[in-house]
Amino acid sequence: MKELNYIETNRNSWNSRTEHHYNSDFYDVDSFIKGNTSLNEIELSLLGDISNKTVLHLQCHFGQDTLSLARLGAKVTGVDLSDKAILKANELAKKTELEATFICSDIYELHKHLSEKFDIVFTSYGTIGWLPDLDKWAKIVSTFLKPNGKFVFVEFHPVVWMFDDDFKEIKYSYFNKEAIQETEEGTYAEKNADISTEFISWNHSMSEVITNLIKNGLAINALQEFDYSPYNCFNNTVEFEKKKFRIKGLDDKIPMVYAIVATKTATKI
Repeated sequence: MKELNYIETNRNSWNSRTEHHYNSDFYDVDSFIKGNTSLNEIELSLLGDISNKTVLHLQCHFGQDTLSLARLGAKVTGVDLSDKAILKANELAKKTELEATFICSDIYELHKHLSEKFDIVFTSYGTIGWLPDLDKWAKIVSTFLKPNGKFVFVEFHPVVWMFDDDFKEIKYSYFNKEAIQETEEGTYAEKNADISTEFISWNHSMSEVITNLIKNGLAINALQEFDYSPYNCFNNTVEFEKKKFRIKGLDDKIPMVYAIVATKTATKI
């Protein structure tokens, strides 16, 4: 396979989506500006009290979760590949009168823009699938954590990404065998949006995630799996409780989200 320019392809994809997302009911920016949080009970319970903590938020999109962390009293830095998303993040910070630093960067290149160490590194929901190399990702997490700092990671479960878009059949490998090149009409936050985007992604198994975190000096403190998504971002969903969605017909039979809490150890294992 020829070398893929996934950075530019995916940046263009997210730049195309950003305005639609910002104006969508899915993200409900108006309510957010009025004081609502965009964080869910899963990550809130894992983060705990973050007042006066420094937090690095990787792959922050247009900054809603970053600014929600700031509302909880943290000093937050958000990073995203999309320049349009970072522009919107700074705009949203002004509208909410919340303080946060935003950096436009591929996270693999973050060392060129940032040298600070953080109490917490946080990333969530639909992030690592855009990255080909989880060893490099885990190195970034480890590099920017203070000794004994905490990594909080919430992600869609790799089982979800095995299915086709309508959850009718198994279409993709559970394992990271190759880059997945696709074109999407619309976007998860506004499925009828008049956009068509090309993107490149990778599936990552649980063992790939955990092994690379351990290899880069992170001790796993907790691993949880959840049989629902807090977001209605998939097809054929059923809301069985407020903000809890499952796939119709699959019900509680598959994991949809998992969460990891890890601590940076003094030395690599």
